[in-house]
Amino acid sequence: MGVFASTDDPGSTGHEQVVFCQDKQSGLKAIIGIYSTALGPALGGTRFYPYASEEEALADVLDLSRGMAYKNALAGLDLGGGKAVIWGDPEQIKSEALLRAYGRFVESLAGRYYTACDVGTYVADMDVIARETRYVTGRSVEHGGAGDSSILTAWGVFQGMRAAAEHVWGSPTLSGRRVGVAGLGKVGKYLTGHLLSDGAEVVATDVNPKALEWVRANHPQVELVDDSAALIAADIDVYAPCALGGALNDDTVPVLRAKVVAGAANNQLAHPGIEKVLADRGILYTPDYVVNAGGVIQVADEIEGFNFERAKLRATRIYDTTREILRLADDEGVPPAVAADRLAERRMADVGRLRTIHLR
Repeated sequence: MGVFASTDDPGSTGHEQVVFCQDKQSGLKAIIGIYSTALGPALGGTRFYPYASEEEALADVLDLSRGMAYKNALAGLDLGGGKAVIWGDPEQIKSEALLRAYGRFVESLAGRYYTACDVGTYVADMDVIARETRYVTGRSVEHGGAGDSSILTAWGVFQGMRAAAEHVWGSPTLSGRRVGVAGLGKVGKYLTGHLLSDGAEVVATDVNPKALEWVRANHPQVELVDDSAALIAADIDVYAPCALGGALNDDTVPVLRAKVVAGAANNQLAHPGIEKVLADRGILYTPDYVVNAGGVIQVADEIEGFNFERAKLRATRIYDTTREILRLADDEGVPPAVAADRLAERRMADVGRLRTIHLR
């Protein structure tokens, strides 16, 4: 095994630990970021991506691991926040040896970090990683795992959207509303099905021709537009970003016609301050890490032996959490993103404090 470097003083980011991992023979270069274990072991996926530099990879893992701490806290999980990145092109360097080397580094943390799927890693990869570590979720059904986590991700987004609809229009349904879905991948497809079943009209777009073909064949009533710019400017009630992050930025927010934003994409706000611009325009933004938590709820359920109905029930509670955040935002006169942060920080502090009560 190659180089293993760990620091318990990762600077001013607030992280507990940042681990640099390298196995030269397999080509593995990875960074594991543990933001907080106040609520329990850190849980977060492994992103396999060809970063331009180590600095870019480090910035991503620090940002993502912090986000996971807040997401897990608001999901009601007894899990902290962590994330990992493997630096490289998965199409070029991913191999059994590399994944198993990475698994050994995860195992070396002795349960402080549980990994799962993310961009560039899949259920089959988790099965390979699990040959070297116990601390892996998002495994295949054949190996006792939950399988495709996009199922409950979409269900949770739908629940958050219902809560937002109730807050804005007085009823927890999307019936009769026009919902714009940007991104028709796994989550977007499932979300579209939930919306149509609820009586919503769906307008959608995707850069992948195959995704568009699937929607035409399975949901011909969906109105397709050319691109995200056309979708944002369309006459829609709800905007659901379900593709890349940064969808809400200085160019898109001023022309957005929707009254509600609720989608599955991570890091939807391009920079701090956008949440206030949305609020000033009267657009209700449901924080992405609140409504897209169904996936992490699903993989977290594997830790105690996966049960789909139990996990779905937990994901359904995203409706209640979103309602509470929107109420808190109104009571305190702050955007929902600020209210969500405060609620997560309160749970991490209040429940995390219990660890100071020592058990014999």
